[in-house]
Formats: sequence, C-alpha cells, structure tokens
Amino acid sequence: MKPLILAGIVCCFASINHTAQTIAGELKIAASQFPVSANIDSNAIWIRQHMREAAEAGCDVIHFPECALAGYAGVDHETLNGFDWHSLRAQTQTILELAKELNLWVILGSAHPLSDGYKPHNCLYVINTKGEIIDRYDKRFCTSGDLDHYTPGDHFVQFSINGVRCGLLICYDVRFPELYRAYRKNEVQVVFQSFYNARQKPGSIHPTIMPITAQARAATNGFYMSLTNSSAKHSWPCHFITPDGLINGKLDSDVPSLLISKINTNDKFYDASRRYRMDAMSGKLNSGQVIEDERSSNRTSY
Repeated sequence: MKPLILAGIVCCFASINHTAQTIAGELKIAASQFPVSANIDSNAIWIRQHMREAAEAGCDVIHFPECALAGYAGVDHETLNGFDWHSLRAQTQTILELAKELNLWVILGSAHPLSDGYKPHNCLYVINTKGEIIDRYDKRFCTSGDLDHYTPGDHFVQFSINGVRCGLLICYDVRFPELYRAYRKNEVQVVFQSFYNARQKPGSIHPTIMPITAQARAATNGFYMSLTNSSAKHSWPCHFITPDGLINGKLDSDVPSLLISKINTNDKFYDASRRYRMDAMSGKLNSGQVIEDERSSNRTSY
C-alpha cells in the first residue's frame, strides 16, 4: 500500500471539521516532521499547520516528534532554567482546541513540568477528538545527557483509536527490547515512537541504525510502528513499518512533510516467529520437545 506524502508548505487552511470515516480495526495515520527548535511559537505554527493538513487528508491521528512543541533540552535549549512554561501551556491549549475543531487525535511531543525542585518529564501527550489530554507517556529510558534536564518516566501508556490498540515510546527507548515485549504481551497493535535525532554532525550512524533497529522491534513483536523525527539538519526522516518489519513508507530527510499511512489490523503479514513467540515470552527458549539423552547431555563428546 503506497503512503501519501504531503509537503509541509506554509499556507493557510479554512476551518475543517473532520469526521473520520475509518471503520473499526483501520487507522489512517499522519506522521509529522518539521524543524523542531527552541521557539515554542514557531513549533506551534508547524504543529497546527500539519494538524490541518492531516485532517484535510482524512487522517484519524497525527503523530509528532519528541519535544515537538517544547524543543529538546541539550540541543535546542542549552538548559531548561528559565524555560517559558507559560508560553508552552498557552500553545498547548491552542493545540487542544484545534484537535477538537478538527475531530483529530494528536500524539504531541512536549515537556511536562513537575513540582518545584524536580526536572520535567520528556513526554508525549495523548489528545483525543474532544481536545482532552487522556494520558501522557514519559520517556522511560533517558540518555545520560537527558538526565541532566529530564526526570525519567515509570509507566506504559495504552489507548485505542477505532478499535486499534496503541502504545507509545520515545527515542532512546528503542535500545531496550523489553519495552516492546511488554507492549506485545498486552496485545498492542501499533507503537508510535517519537525521536529527536536531529541537528547532528554529518556521518552520524543514527540514520542507518535507528530505522533498522525499529524494523527488528516491529518484526519480532508483530506490530506496526510509526517513527517521527525532527527534520532539522542533519536528521533521518519519518518511517512507517509493517508487522513483518518492512518499511512501508518514508519521507525525504531534512524536509518538513507529512507521511500518511493506512493500517488494517485484519491484514496478514509474514511472521516467522508467530508459532513460538508466546513460548519464548513465557520463558521456554526452544522450539519442539527437549529430551534426556546422554549423547545430548555430554557436550564434550563427538
């Protein structure tokens, strides 16, 4: 199935009251990439523009990169000391209102402030079609650099859109297969994973290893994956991966765009590990029946 790619050209759209026609088990997803920066107002303009484009294309949900609204601490912001939380809240409110107007689900990368004395969470807000934040995923595995700015999270997030079970992860979480196994045990069907692998030096290995790692996570667990990233140079682009581990669609690097993909949970995919996956997850780490035989147990003979 060919994805639809929309260029992120700055323009104005008339108000759209989008009503999704998708049936249960199907989902039309927009993955957004734009040059995330320290400027909250600029980020918000990109976010609202892409929300309108996604709604015009008939999408059920739009998925944004890590820290899409707030900007990424350690890269866009040298520090979060003196960060403009008032502006972040004000722009978040405009996004909530637009989600309701467009009847659009939104997975929004941001930062979530905690009580005085605690560093904020690096988070993804789940916004429903009523413009309500119904849950929040906080990045569980923060890099050592992240920990200078953020408090790690301690929970998974699961929710359903059109009967499709969804889960969330952020960037460095990709290094830990246990997170994906946990989602698989809970029968998640699509994982939305937001990244900030941008403003990198030329020659970084991330454009090669990040999509490949995600392909392995999708194939070994048998679910779809939506990958978003900032398009600030140098970066790698949005990808959409099917449960067999194939890349179904991707954007060009370093260009603001939307990647639009459709899924149907009734579609069948090649799944080499299906027969033994549940055995492995329960601790039975072999296929078939093991035996007791001295020729088998003696491992120094020939």
